[in-house]
Amino acid sequence: MKGSKGNVRQFEGVNADLDVDGLSAILQEVVKTFDDTLITEMKKLETTPYRILIATILSLRTRDEQTKEASVRLFALADTPEKMVALDQETIEKAAYPVGFYRNKARSIQEVSQILIHRYGGEVPRDLDLLLELPGVGRKTANLVLTQGFGLPGICVDTHVHRICNRLGYVKTRTPEDTEMELRRRLPPRHWIPINDLLVSFGQNLCLPLSPWCSRCRVREMCARVGVGKSR
Repeated sequence: MKGSKGNVRQFEGVNADLDVDGLSAILQEVVKTFDDTLITEMKKLETTPYRILIATILSLRTRDEQTKEASVRLFALADTPEKMVALDQETIEKAAYPVGFYRNKARSIQEVSQILIHRYGGEVPRDLDLLLELPGVGRKTANLVLTQGFGLPGICVDTHVHRICNRLGYVKTRTPEDTEMELRRRLPPRHWIPINDLLVSFGQNLCLPLSPWCSRCRVREMCARVGVGKSR
């Protein structure tokens, strides 16, 4: 199978027959002991596709806790495109600080809000390609808006999903985008929407990038531990 850009070959993982249903059931129990991720917390609030979009833009290269706090501050000022464009960039920057690249993100949020008003009547489009045309929006953000904002099929692959799927041996891919394409081909659709929140929580707390807590992991026997050197 070709990669999404046609020049990166995909490889099946060494653990291609992984019991995905069993893995998911265990992880759902495990993550109950962790703090909620950004998306889980947003689900508990009255949320909209626009809020999901803006919060995800803020979250790029930023810890969840900082993103949550910045989102609360910003949405207290504006939670629709119309209200957002009424703010000046400095006000958005102050609300977003100290998320990473907060000045660039404030500019993207203003630009996105203007486009939504002028091109889509203030609504967030329910289309992956249209979302990808928005400033500051990549595949992770677009898929998260579709799955969490609209409940549409999609697979949001961030660094945690990419790392853990490769570590498990379920896929053997080089980039998050390649992982998304491989999961679309092989992962049962019932797992598409939940996989991000589940693996983000797992990856933030146990299956860390360096020195993961393998000794505490309830799915260790199911994991190929690809690329794991030092662990705890």
